Amino acid sequence: MKKIAWIGTGVMGNSMVSHLIDAGYPVSIYTRSKEKAENLKEKAEVYDSIAEAVKDADVVISMVGYPKDVESVYASTEGVFNNVKKGTLCIDMTTSSPTLAEKLYVLAQSNGLRMLDAPVSGGDIGAKNATLSIMVGGDQSDFEEAGELFALMGKTITYIGKAGSGQHCKMANQIVVAGNIAAISESMYYAKNAGVDPNIVLKAVAGGSAGSWQVSNNGPKILSGNYDPGFYIHHFIKDLTLVEEEAGKTGISLPVVHQVLALYRQLLDEGYGQLGTQALIMAYKKNETDH
Repeated sequence: MKKIAWIGTGVMGNSMVSHLIDAGYPVSIYTRSKEKAENLKEKAEVYDSIAEAVKDADVVISMVGYPKDVESVYASTEGVFNNVKKGTLCIDMTTSSPTLAEKLYVLAQSNGLRMLDAPVSGGDIGAKNATLSIMVGGDQSDFEEAGELFALMGKTITYIGKAGSGQHCKMANQIVVAGNIAAISESMYYAKNAGVDPNIVLKAVAGGSAGSWQVSNNGPKILSGNYDPGFYIHHFIKDLTLVEEEAGKTGISLPVVHQVLALYRQLLDEGYGQLGTQALIMAYKKNETDH
């Protein structure tokens, strides 16, 4: 059975690595905040450094916060590439920069290693239930080798294409999410101000052509004022900023993303970056009180 080294046990990573542990894989863990791995200590070894965690691994999987974290995890002196055995398969599941994914793929190859970019969609619920959508870029043979691991964490597992393609697919995914969450917030805001019960409206909308994962999962949270993070606002701002940067490289503009990003930045400036993305409704309510 392959030895797995896992890096990052935040909201998503903790649940994802738990599925691998429960399936019997020997797992070593490194996470910057050790308290986030407290629940895993009885089932896996938790190490104080990346070097210790990855030295015997056949597969290294990372789920961290930002592109700068990804680059540090893999390419720094103390990072993965300098401390694993030749031939190790490295899989970054963070939502990160497609450009960085391409760079790390080349760097991995020059070190006799293999690299996949495999970002996910489905939030904390998908991570807990192992129903994530996993979008993979890199060599197809490596994708096929990693299939048994992906199957323990996700339900929809798709090979997108060459290195960086998984991240490009995730960018496209986040564009849909941005439009969706804004549309739900706006529609519920409209319903309330039109004098109809938003709860009844949501139920009707969910059963028609506007129904979606976001409507079913985040719609009720929006209406109940439950802004607990399944996905943090500050992480979504990171994602949408990446989307704008990548779009800029292709010479296109994305007006919906631009507008939604502005609303989220407004909430971040007001100190709400640790809330879930469904808290976007607060921007509508805030704008109402400002007029």
